[in-house]
Amino acid sequence: MPFTTLVTVAELQSLQAAGAPLVLLDCGFDLADPAAGERAYAAGHVAGARYAHLDRDLSGPKQPGRGRHPLPARETLAATAGAWGVAAGVQVVTYDAQGGPYAARAWWLLRWLGHEAVAVLDGSAAAWQAAGGAWVTDRPAASGRAPYPAVAPAMPTLQADALQARLGQVRLFDARSAERFRGEVEPLDPVAGHIPGATLRFFKDNLAADGRFKPAAQLRAEFTALGGGDAEVVHQCGSGVTACHNLLAMAHAGLGTTTLYPGSWSEWCSDPSRPVARG
Repeated sequence: MPFTTLVTVAELQSLQAAGAPLVLLDCGFDLADPAAGERAYAAGHVAGARYAHLDRDLSGPKQPGRGRHPLPARETLAATAGAWGVAAGVQVVTYDAQGGPYAARAWWLLRWLGHEAVAVLDGSAAAWQAAGGAWVTDRPAASGRAPYPAVAPAMPTLQADALQARLGQVRLFDARSAERFRGEVEPLDPVAGHIPGATLRFFKDNLAADGRFKPAAQLRAEFTALGGGDAEVVHQCGSGVTACHNLLAMAHAGLGTTTLYPGSWSEWCSDPSRPVARG
């Protein structure tokens, strides 16, 4: 059975020892310093990992009104995935050094592309190093694989106009920090606040103190308490990245496949006709 949500360090080490077909993606990133993740990768990474850059590989070109990290075109993502070595039957494991938000974005994109066997390394790079996992500077050779074969999108999305028309009918989770949600600060976007009716679920609340995801039963209870089981669930954040962490957590909790609003707050607030809530 493929790993489809989370994979532990021990499980990844077993896959490596067995010589299983495997693609590892280091997705480390820093929104304030877009080159920081790539520098960290060059200084050391899980043996066999390739680097996936949020702006270049996990997002499409920026366009006015589409948010800070629009989805890449599916044909572009298919070519990128093939270059990484992703193909049917190949297990993909993603990780970062920031608690999993960028790894979760890569997980969501590959699931959206139709690849089921993709999981996030639980505990991320810190857990790998703490367990004595191989940490190297060597870069793997290019895979030479063809683009990933096109299939229908396997992860649902909702666009801004459709979301606005359904406010109050869907359970909308906002993955940003509490102070950004309330509109007290806004370090990245031109308008502070949140989408009316949204419920705060800071993505870091999915993690235990050791940096690993909370147990599935605990995550299920927490999301259910927030209304995650009583309506269609839509996720958003600042630009459609950390929202994927909540999508992953709900999937791991057994709460099914939920929906992403890719443009998120950065797209929503770019149109002054859309409503804004604060507090």
